[in-house]
Amino acid sequence: MKRLLAAVICAVLLLPGIARAETKPREDVQAEAAYLIEANSGRVLYAKNENAHLPMASTTKIMTALLAVESGRMEETVTVPDAAVGTEGSSMYLKKGETLRLRDLVYGLMLTSGNDAAVAIACVLDGSTAAFADHMNARARELHLFDTHFVTPNGLHDPNHYTSAHDLALLGAAALENPVFAEIAATQYCRTEGSNPHALKNKNRLLWEYEGGIGVKTGYTKAAGKCLVFAAERGEMKLVGAVLNCPTMWNAAKSMLDKGFTAYRIKPFLAGDTVFSLPVENGVKKTLSAAPIRGILYPTKIDADESFAVETSFQSGIRAPVPAGEQLGTATLFLNGEAIDSVPIIAMETVDAVDFGYFLKRAVLAFVG
Repeated sequence: MKRLLAAVICAVLLLPGIARAETKPREDVQAEAAYLIEANSGRVLYAKNENAHLPMASTTKIMTALLAVESGRMEETVTVPDAAVGTEGSSMYLKKGETLRLRDLVYGLMLTSGNDAAVAIACVLDGSTAAFADHMNARARELHLFDTHFVTPNGLHDPNHYTSAHDLALLGAAALENPVFAEIAATQYCRTEGSNPHALKNKNRLLWEYEGGIGVKTGYTKAAGKCLVFAAERGEMKLVGAVLNCPTMWNAAKSMLDKGFTAYRIKPFLAGDTVFSLPVENGVKKTLSAAPIRGILYPTKIDADESFAVETSFQSGIRAPVPAGEQLGTATLFLNGEAIDSVPIIAMETVDAVDFGYFLKRAVLAFVG
């Protein structure tokens, strides 16, 4: 079921209706590139120069942290490799030979933007920063981030290290789906354990200054300018955005979030507990219950007339045996005639076939009874 849900989420993000939902630039965001989505639905709320290849600075560390979290080694105690000590730029100030958990390195990476922590994570997980970059790029392809290429684990400038505002927002949204990553990204203060404890404070001002702020990551180099991946959640709406080369990144992020929360509202189009009764051929029951794996919620414009419709389709001639969990149909949400979300409808119960084995079983039970 989890694999099926993940596949559906990926498919939704790739639907053409979502990609073109609303991409008209607004000049009030003073960024070279910007992008904002409602993360649960994938709807684009704002876009400006969103596919341009640009340096990303320390927003790179979202991918570094995600790979560390996904490694399953977060509680492992590691020794800081020599290559990490004294890394230029923002630092966690790791010492040679220091021991600490991989989890603590990720906190130092995300909260204080430690370039040294990024190198340490890369070397611990893959042996070198070069090998780790290959790992980062492979994961980027899995997430369909096709305008992104990683060279370093920390975002120190390299001409071949780039992303787009579109990809960066999608990366932030994907990372926040991981509860461990989400917890770290939203942490304001932390004190690490290990041979040399570190007191850490998150550089993300939105955690203090914006209602519902939940992350994600700051970034700056001279080449990239000020960069920010940001997110906030209010009720059932979760907004994730990115700005690249934005001198007013905090105000820009707040403005984009404000407009998103003000101009859109979440509307339910199909309840997750909706039950369909479907006919079954050759079954011990004539019908079975089926339901969508999740409800369909979608952000709608408050001040605009939009035409929505939900259509369901089912297999013809459903024939037993039918195991619980088998996909039997699909519910699709359309906006102005274009498909924007699709949800599998699955069997909620098992229906056995009426065959020799069934009759033999009934006969045995009757005899024993």
